[in-house]
Amino acid sequence: MARLKKRSVLLAGHATSVALEPAFWTALEQVAADRGLSLAALVTEIDLARDDQGLASACRLAVLAHFQAKSPA
Repeated sequence: MARLKKRSVLLAGHATSVALEPAFWTALEQVAADRGLSLAALVTEIDLARDDQGLASACRLAVLAHFQAKSPA
């Protein structure tokens, strides 16, 4: 099992860290590139839409939703 990799991100002017598996960081970077966003901008969007969900979980689900939407049904 892949170890979590922590990265610091700035959300609403406050530094926080997010721990994800390396594969999810790679996928998040791809989602950001596909949408023409920086990784920070994408994580900010995810943060603003996540309600009570943890940020790491919200990031994983955003990756899943992005790639599900891209794959043929």
